[in-house]
Amino acid sequence: MDENKRIIEINGVRLEVDLRSARRIDEFRVGDSVKVLDNRSGKNEMKAGVITDFANFKDLPTLIVAVYRAGDYWTKPSIEFITFNSETEGVEIVGVSAEEIIVSRETVVQKFEDEIAKKRDELNDLIIKRDTFVKYFGRAQE
Repeated sequence: MDENKRIIEINGVRLEVDLRSARRIDEFRVGDSVKVLDNRSGKNEMKAGVITDFANFKDLPTLIVAVYRAGDYWTKPSIEFITFNSETEGVEIVGVSAEEIIVSRETVVQKFEDEIAKKRDELNDLIIKRDTFVKYFGRAQE
């Protein structure tokens, strides 16, 4: 086979594509789930993301992608916002098919709810400590 040709399959249909004339056209909408390949730190990390905004700047149209990081024992779950445009280096995005679930909305929301609950517990603990200190500080001198 000619090195400029490749066999691809789309919805079960096998096609021979001449790469010299092939064009890739991606269509993204706000709210679409995407896979983000982030090589900014040199580690090629694949992350789950969702397009949250399209800024139609005259000279540099830009997608805003919210990237979810699940966290682990040492780190908390977080959301990072990446601006993606023609000048973005070290980041690629591709769409996610309906059958391919990287992360669900419910999972992300639950992770944040868990973190909020932990922070509320920490806050309540600090309030109790403060109130105990205020209640008992200086009592021995009375």
